[in-house]
Amino acid sequence: MNKAMIIETFPVGLFQCNCTILGDDETREAIVIDPGDDPEEILRRLAQHGLNVKQIVCTHTHIDHVGAIHELQQLSGTPASIHKADLFLFEKLDVQAQWIGMPAPKQGVIDSFLQDGDAVACRGIEMGVLHTPGHTPGSSTFDLAGDRHILFTGDTLFMQSIGRTDLWGGSYSEIISSIQKKLMNFDDDTFVIAGHGQSTTIGHERRYNPFLR
Repeated sequence: MNKAMIIETFPVGLFQCNCTILGDDETREAIVIDPGDDPEEILRRLAQHGLNVKQIVCTHTHIDHVGAIHELQQLSGTPASIHKADLFLFEKLDVQAQWIGMPAPKQGVIDSFLQDGDAVACRGIEMGVLHTPGHTPGSSTFDLAGDRHILFTGDTLFMQSIGRTDLWGGSYSEIISSIQKKLMNFDDDTFVIAGHGQSTTIGHERRYNPFLR
C-alpha cells in the first residue's frame, strides 16, 4: 500500500454506512466513497487531514450510500459518479425515503457514469472499477492496488455475509456470480472494506462465508 496514502473509514447516518476518505499525503487530493449522510462530519474529517475532495464515487445508489452527495457538492463543488444501471434508483431517492420512513435528501448531480474496467482517480490515487451487480443492477466494487489490494465492496460482500437481493433490481444469482467470478479472483490477503460493519479479507470469506460454499 502507498505509504503516503490516507485511508479513513467511518460509519455515517441511520444505517451506519461505511464512508471512506482516500487521500494522497503529497498532493492533498482525496476521493470520497459512499457519502451516505453526515456531510459535515465528512468535511470535518477531510479538513482534519488537510485534504481537498476531488471526486465522489458510490458503490451503489441506495439512499444510505448517496444521501450526502448534494450537500457535499454544494460545499465543495465535487463531481460524483455512479454506474448508469443504478441511475433509476438515484432518481427515486424520495421513494426510497418513503419506504424507510425518513425525510428525502436533496438529490445531488451525477456528473459521469462508471463502467467495468474504468479507473477512478485524483492526483496520487487511482482505483479500478469492477461492475458487481446483484445487490443492485449497478453495484460496483473499487479496487485500490498496492502491496496489498484493498476492495471497497459496498453491499455486495460483507464479513461472512452478502448484500440483500430482495430490493429493487436485486438478483441472488447475479450477486453470487459477481462475488465468485470477480471478487474471489483476488488473493487471500486482499483487504475488504464492506459497505456496513467490519472489514474482512478475501481469504476469510473464501473459507467462512456460508453463501460461498
